Amino acid sequence: MLEDREALLRRLHELRSEHRDLDTVIARLEAGPRDQLQVQRLKKRKLKLKDEIAWLESRLVPDIIA
Repeated sequence: MLEDREALLRRLHELRSEHRDLDTVIARLEAGPRDQLQVQRLKKRKLKLKDEIAWLESRLVPDIIA
């Protein structure tokens, strides 16, 4: 159980890091000459990462029965 949690935390860290990196890349692309298709693809990837991050976070937080 502890190993699974650590693996999830590592994956969560990787996804958050990639999400931040995409912020930087997208900002640079939007500041210069635009490749609209590339920007769209990166934004889609960023949204997918956000969904994966939310899913992992929900797995890490124990359910609390009200």
